[in-house]
Amino acid sequence: MITKEQIPEVLDHQVYDAEGKKIGEAGHVFLDDVTGQPEWASVRTGLFGSHETFVPIHDAAMVEDHLEVPYSKDQVKGAPHVDVDQGGHLSEQEERRLYDYYGVDWGGYGREETRRTGTGTAGTAGTAAAAGTAGTARDRTGAGGTRDRDDAMTRSEEEMRVGVERQETGRARLRKYVVTEDVQKTVPVRREEVRVEREPITEENRGEALSGPEITEAEHEVTLHEERPVVETEAHPVERVRLTTDERTEEETVEGQVRKERIEEEAADDKRRRR
Repeated sequence: MITKEQIPEVLDHQVYDAEGKKIGEAGHVFLDDVTGQPEWASVRTGLFGSHETFVPIHDAAMVEDHLEVPYSKDQVKGAPHVDVDQGGHLSEQEERRLYDYYGVDWGGYGREETRRTGTGTAGTAGTAAAAGTAGTARDRTGAGGTRDRDDAMTRSEEEMRVGVERQETGRARLRKYVVTEDVQKTVPVRREEVRVEREPITEENRGEALSGPEITEAEHEVTLHEERPVVETEAHPVERVRLTTDERTEEETVEGQVRKERIEEEAADDKRRRR
């Protein structure tokens, strides 16, 4: 349940539904004339908050820095449009229509007798004075409206508010796959070849030369060797790869239209001068 002390935390903060989806931004908080407690909040949705709907906040709660309501995003955005009078009140008929839309029992909060007798105006706007938070809640008269007070006329203007909305634009992923490449390497190999050596008989080797029979047949054999290339592979890590994002800020110009009231002074000769 939202208390009057929490109104500054609600105003201009995000509103999320029961599934954690962002609905929009809270614009106004309305108090009940009978209990004096926050009962309704207006939620600005659409491009630049151009659409405003109402949602009950009797069962809502502040979660960290946003308001969470027990209704779906589509249900809040599809709520019927209601008009707020110049005093910043919801009429009993408008409030009953909203309760019927959200499926809330009209007497569910223990005020059935008050609703039937019609005492008090249902859904009083939560102004700064009523909420006890001066300068935080907003005047519920609305931009563009004029109100007669004594002999003065109020002139109002609309102000264009530009915000940003974060949305998903695409996805990027890393994928690892295996490719086979041909690699050439040169390695030296050795092999043995037969070479016949002849040496003359000298005094040094004469004894060995005459140690055998004079005339005979004989064989002598040597084993030849050679080296051959042997290939084997071994896997080892070479680098680490990850995805990161860089945020870039660009200036983008937004155009829109705002309405301003003009007051003309009409003289006796029916000539008008603009102020």
